[in-house]
Parts: sequence; structure tokens; C-alpha cells
Amino acid sequence: MPVLEKTRSAYLVPVTMTVAVVLLIFFGVHFLSHDAVEVRTAPVTHQNLISSVSTNGKVEPVEPFQAHAFVPGEVEKIYVKVGQSVRSGQLLIRMDDSEAAARVASAESTLQSSQNSASDMQQNGSQEERIAAQGDLARAQSQQQQAGTDLKALQQLQQKGAASAGEIAAAQQRLQSADDSLHTIQQRAAGRYSSGDRKRSQAQVEEARAALNAAQANYSHADIHSPLSGTVYSIPVAPYDFVSTGEDLMDVADLNHLQVRAYFDEPEIGKLASGQAVKIVWEAKLNQAWHGHIERAPTTVISYGTRSVGESIISVDDAHGDLLPNTNVTVTVTTAQRFNVLSIPREALHAEGATNFVYKIVNDHLVRTPVQVGVVNLTRVEIASGLSDKDTVALGATTNRDLTNGLAVKAAQ
Repeated sequence: MPVLEKTRSAYLVPVTMTVAVVLLIFFGVHFLSHDAVEVRTAPVTHQNLISSVSTNGKVEPVEPFQAHAFVPGEVEKIYVKVGQSVRSGQLLIRMDDSEAAARVASAESTLQSSQNSASDMQQNGSQEERIAAQGDLARAQSQQQQAGTDLKALQQLQQKGAASAGEIAAAQQRLQSADDSLHTIQQRAAGRYSSGDRKRSQAQVEEARAALNAAQANYSHADIHSPLSGTVYSIPVAPYDFVSTGEDLMDVADLNHLQVRAYFDEPEIGKLASGQAVKIVWEAKLNQAWHGHIERAPTTVISYGTRSVGESIISVDDAHGDLLPNTNVTVTVTTAQRFNVLSIPREALHAEGATNFVYKIVNDHLVRTPVQVGVVNLTRVEIASGLSDKDTVALGATTNRDLTNGLAVKAAQ
């Protein structure tokens, strides 16, 4: 073998061995350094947990009084101001009553006329008509008597041969005509109006009386009084404004007795129940909060804009005139609360179907551990069983490595 080849072989062997050792060391160190996955951890601790849901709502009085215009007219005078306390029965506003008074007068006239017509019908006509009918009856009776007398006289003359048969027939015809006329007048006097006519006349009387009652009610509402003690919180009109029937004139309510009508998204409805505590926040007074409770939990799902929601009524327990009606508020309902219970961060909890589990750290390895959970809020989960306060759980790897059962780990610094 040439000397050059021997020298080259002697040189390559140590180099190759050196590279092999370096590679072994590199891969060994790499393997050892990646054997234990770095994870974030958390201890299982005792804490107080509160679960809640929030949504929007609108404040409204429990028993509001809203004054309306009963007839079209002009606002004559307003006696109170917004924010003023009023007592039950106090005069609030006066409407111009001239038109209402005219309506009353017209209704009274119509009723009187219909009553007179009904009375005349019951007596077979007015007094003038009855007098005229009596005159007609008297004339008819007189004509009948005269026709009878004339007929008797002619019959006597016929017996003496002084009257012809034609004269007798004519006299008999006159008597028959007088009898018919008298009978017609007697029938008309006895039954001038039918039962149907009398019923229609009585119905007109009742209709006129109802119209008068309505006109009188409208006239009485020209002066509007408060039916309750409370606070005036809205006056949308001013003196001399012309308003139409039904238009809102004034709103009064007891501002110490309020409620919130709130709308909860459908998935949250099952968590709500009557009596649950509620916190109420109004953006106009962010440094203040009010408290209440659910008076009525949702009973059905309705469409509210683009949302499917359940409507709930929330009683405000500590309103003292500082929360205004018709304001938009945020309500937070405490759906559950637990005191001094075992809990873990929510991100430590895993679910597979209906099974909940965590990765407990035991001897620097992950152990998949089934758990039973209780209250769950946005950040923590109550552990009803499966862990103790001496345990530590893994939250997640500091890299994108998935957690698996038996994985070697070390706590992130």
C-alpha cells in the first residue's frame, strides 16, 4: 500500500470517530432536553366562585300613570313640572273644555229629543197629534150618527110613500161610509205604532244616553288629576299645544317602585330562576349600582331583533328616585355561587363527550384524571370530585405540543 493512502486512512479514522461522538452528544443532548415538555401549571385551591349572566334591559315603573287626551283639543294649562312630587288626586293638567262642553250640550239635546219621541210613541203620538186624532174621531162619530138619523127618517117616509128606494139606498151607502171611516180612525188611535217601532225608539234613547255619558266623561277629563302619589317624570306637551285623541300628555310614577324588563339569549334562559340576585348598572351613573331580584323568569322564547330571547321581569330593590324610567341598563344575574370550594382555572378543564377530565401532574408526568364539576364561570371551575387541594394540574404546554396521558413534563419558570 502506498504511503499516501496509509496516511489518508490514518487521518480519516479519528475524524470519523470524532464526528460520530459529536453527533451522539448532539442528539443525546437534544433528546434529553426535549424529553420533558415545559407546561404551565396551577394548584388546586379553595375559592369562592360566582357564576353570572349579563344582558340589556329597560327600566319601567311598576304602576305608571300616563295621562292621555280623551278628545282632540288644546292644552290650556299645566300645573306641575318634570321631577315634581305629586299626591294622589292632585290636579296635573287642564284641557280646553269648550268643545267638550259643546259635545255634552249636543248629546243632551239628542237624548231629550229621542226621549220625547219614545214618550209620544208610547202614548200613540204627540199631544198635538192626539188632539187632532180626538177631533177626527168626534167628527167621524158625528157623521155616523147623522147618517144613521137620515137613514131612519127616509125609511119612515118610504113607509108613507114619500121616499123612493133610490133615496134609501143612497142613505144606506152614506151610513156604511161613515161606519168605515169611524172604524179606521178608531184603529189608528188604538195602534198607531207597532212593537217594532217602539223597540227602535227605545234603542235610540239608549244610544243617545250612552253618547251623553261619553260626552260627560270626556268633559270631566278636561281636568286631569293624578290617581297616585309619585313623581312627574315626563311632560311631552306644552300649553296651547293642540293634541289628538289618545296623545300622551304626562307620565307619573312612584320612582321608588321600579322594575327592569330584560332580555336574555336563549342558551342562558335555563340558568334563570325567580329570586336570583341581580346587579343593575346605568351608564349615566357608572359609579353607582342598584340591586334587585328576578320577579318573573322567562316563560317562552320570542324574537327580539335578530336575537331569540326570553323576557324576564326584575324588581329593583333599592331605587330611591335616582334610577329613571325608560333608561337602558345592564343587568347581571347571579345564577350560582359557592363558598370555599375546590377550583381550578377553566383552561385546565378538558371535555370528551359527556366526560370532563384534567391532566394532573404526578412525578413529573401527566395523568389523565376524570373530574366532576360544579359551578363554572368565565375563569374558574368548581371541582366536586376527582382532585384534592394537594394536587397540581397542567394548563397547557408553552409550545404547540398537545398534552397526553403519561407525557413527561416540567413546570414552566
